[in-house]
Amino acid sequence: MARMKKDDIDAFFHRLSAADPHPTTELNYRNVYTLLVAVVLSAQATDVGVNKATAKLFKTVETPAKMVALGEDALIQHIRTIGLFRNKAKNVIALSERLLAEHGGKVPADRAALEALPGVGRKTANVVLNTAFGEPTIAVDTHIFRLSNRTGLAPGKDVRAVEDALLKRVPEAYRRHAHHWLILHGRYVCRARKPDCGSCVVMDLCGYKAKVTA
Repeated sequence: MARMKKDDIDAFFHRLSAADPHPTTELNYRNVYTLLVAVVLSAQATDVGVNKATAKLFKTVETPAKMVALGEDALIQHIRTIGLFRNKAKNVIALSERLLAEHGGKVPADRAALEALPGVGRKTANVVLNTAFGEPTIAVDTHIFRLSNRTGLAPGKDVRAVEDALLKRVPEAYRRHAHHWLILHGRYVCRARKPDCGSCVVMDLCGYKAKVTA
């Protein structure tokens, strides 16, 4: 796969920006803490599924203290429709306890501190840093990994290689929202099995040889 040229990358993000000037996560949340919980729950699950599971939960449980008071067993009852719910419940309670013990109940705006929390990896930290704190991080999920390789935007053999390539190749002016533009484009247009190339605003810039034009 040939890498996309610099001028084409500029045009690529200019068009995505014009189509959606203010992109954001599709996860529902009330504050930084509930965003963190939602992102932890979203691993190997859909945003739609997480939103259904947390709709009632987040109405009354929106702080680490309330989550700890709720307890693991009660949390399981809220999120049992989500994959890996038992392990996720354990991690959410544990990270809530850690936030209370080490951060005064606040979610830290620091990568190392975030990744030290139970159930929080680099991708989750990137989402929280970007969405809650405005940092120009790019969390590479399956959609962004596929899109980056398929289009030639930022090819890489693994998610970290793609993330590093994107941080180098995405123009600084677009880096703040790049994560959301890419994930939404990959989720709804540049789909895995049947990409909707006919309605793609960046089709002519894409290096995908098997474009679907009909």
